[in-house]
Amino acid sequence: MRKSDYFERTDSKLKIILIYMLLIFMSFIAIYPVLNILSSSLRPSNQLFSTSLKIIPDNASLTNYNKAIFERPLSRWIVNSLIVSFISMLISILFSSTAGYAFSRYRFYGKKSGMIVLLVTQMFPAAMLLLPLNILLTNMGLTEKLWALVVPYISSSVPFSIWLLKGYFDTVPSSIEESAYVDGASILTTFYKIVLPLSKPALAVASIFCFMNSWSEYIVARVLIHNEKMYTLPLGLVTLQGQYNTEWGVYSAAAILTAIPVMIIFAYLSKYLIGGLTIGSVKE
Repeated sequence: MRKSDYFERTDSKLKIILIYMLLIFMSFIAIYPVLNILSSSLRPSNQLFSTSLKIIPDNASLTNYNKAIFERPLSRWIVNSLIVSFISMLISILFSSTAGYAFSRYRFYGKKSGMIVLLVTQMFPAAMLLLPLNILLTNMGLTEKLWALVVPYISSSVPFSIWLLKGYFDTVPSSIEESAYVDGASILTTFYKIVLPLSKPALAVASIFCFMNSWSEYIVARVLIHNEKMYTLPLGLVTLQGQYNTEWGVYSAAAILTAIPVMIIFAYLSKYLIGGLTIGSVKE
């Protein structure tokens, strides 16, 4: 057995304990707001502003969840957001993976300037592009449709994803592809059956970014969508805030339900968030 198979921890026990205590403290800070929202969603309306620190309050009920699901069009907002987010994510990953592979493996005129242009596009805030974007979508006849959101979300996700995937493709040994070419595989076959499976960590990160970019976006949706039937979750949640009164219990319940799809997707993709899948692919 090689020496590299052994490792020795040189950190003292005190240092390890302090690190774990810090991690537990920071985790509590991150989780506490979520627990507070969960507690508010379970409280009856007359106990909403209680000073009790119990996560599960006394007389807890699912009334707020019942109102959010059956008395509010929450299911329609979730479906609209899922449609927009998944379509944007799939198309963005398709464009980003192929473009990132081309930038990584091939030499062509304008390669460096193209990467710079993609980087520069990330410097412009979304609010700056709303006017020309609105005019463009109006001329295309896409206003008041979910496709009116898919187009800008793809355009904002693709440049970052190309940079991310291009950097990961650079770490994949080209000798793997050359071996496939020798066996008669085409470029597309090599890309889809060899390179992409080895790039699952980068694809997972890019997918999460593209999905969250669409799932939680509000400003562009507020400008482009006015039909309440086409509302996504961020737009729908704002309608729960009244001018003089806000049902915070229902609002909290809707916020908890909104987080569930994201948690499921992250839990599924998190198993791919491990680097070094190409280690051992090439025999020395």
